Amino acid sequence: MACFLVPAAEAIVVTAAFAVAKKKEQKIRAPHLADGSTFDSRPEKTPWSKKLSLLAGLLWGGILLLAFEHLWHGEIVPFPPFLTAMSNPVDRAQMLHEMATVGVTMAAAVTAVWGVICAVADAKLRRVKAKPVHQG
Repeated sequence: MACFLVPAAEAIVVTAAFAVAKKKEQKIRAPHLADGSTFDSRPEKTPWSKKLSLLAGLLWGGILLLAFEHLWHGEIVPFPPFLTAMSNPVDRAQMLHEMATVGVTMAAAVTAVWGVICAVADAKLRRVKAKPVHQG
């Protein structure tokens, strides 16, 4: 019914954190790029803003698909209260239970998959950096 609202709340927070992280990283990188070059020659690891951008993309994509599915099945309507479960008190309890179980599980699963993706990417980047460059 409304399970997509939990990942939606996480997506809003992650999107805000992404904007803050990106702004902070730009301030940190600005002195290094002051000479006019646009290439930062010291990418030791993937920037935090890029990681947050990936998480936000995963969350927003899932939310859009779930919202469309709920709209398709008539669980979301274009007039207040927008969620059909909100019109009946008995359905509200079921909706809140679904949000607490299914919604939290979905949000946690997406975040866990994102964490694994980031860990694998960082490990590969460290391994590539550790290899000596052969000049021939």
